Amino acid sequence: MAAGAQAGQAGAQDERSGEKSTAAKLRVLEAQLEMLGGVLVAYSGGVDSAFLAATAHRVLGERMLAVLADSPSLARRDLEAACAFARSLGMPLEVVATEELERPEYARNDANRCFHCKDELFLVLEKLAGRSGFAHIAYGMNADDLRDFRPGQRAAEQHAVLAPLADAELTKAEIRALSRAAGYPMWDRPAAPCLSSRVEYGRPVTRAVLRQVEQGEESLRALGFREFRVRHHGELARVEIARGELEGALRLEMLDAITAALKQAGFTYVTLDCNGFRSGSMNAILPAEVLARHSA
Repeated sequence: MAAGAQAGQAGAQDERSGEKSTAAKLRVLEAQLEMLGGVLVAYSGGVDSAFLAATAHRVLGERMLAVLADSPSLARRDLEAACAFARSLGMPLEVVATEELERPEYARNDANRCFHCKDELFLVLEKLAGRSGFAHIAYGMNADDLRDFRPGQRAAEQHAVLAPLADAELTKAEIRALSRAAGYPMWDRPAAPCLSSRVEYGRPVTRAVLRQVEQGEESLRALGFREFRVRHHGELARVEIARGELEGALRLEMLDAITAALKQAGFTYVTLDCNGFRSGSMNAILPAEVLARHSA
């Protein structure tokens, strides 16, 4: 059953209670996309951008184009998965190169790194949209993202990039539910931000550093872990593993395997973060005034 039909059946009583149901939000999204007439979608293969791209394809057909930005900060696993999902739907897809690593303001890795990344992305997409005849560009920000520290949102505003999911008030949980109903395989995929997000602020982002992170995370995946991060602190790798999986990591033989894998990736020291995995943990060191300024 299509996502729109399933959500429609589930949402009627929510509408009667005065709350906007997931079904109603989906209809808003579909109507917005139809009104655009055509759209170029910034597509990473994550839950949000994949759902947005798939919905745009369902509504607009060939009048949309998903654009996947390939750079050293995108893990090869994520690149392959994003391409495979697009192929499975017959969705128009173009892979473009972005060069954010060549920007000194990005490579220095301060609190504005995500702004410079998205600025580079949207500049590339604007040029492609001009050549391809698309009047609109959209990306996968959802309603929950509005409450987070995300400097990339400023870049989207400056480039007049649309956020249809957020405009329709769709939350991450609702997007996952709709993706599951539609049979999209990434519906329960853990969040997978770019590899640069693993590098401590102030440490320059280089190709070598990103390769270390990617190799380390591939090793943890091979050891059977599903939700985790390898945080890069120079010679030290700080490993965050979801609390539901943490017990398995605390066995001595597994600790030895994790240590060996991360040393193989080039780290001298390895530590397991007892707090477990939490998204955006690198932001904890940012001063409150920085967080307030960028979320205003």
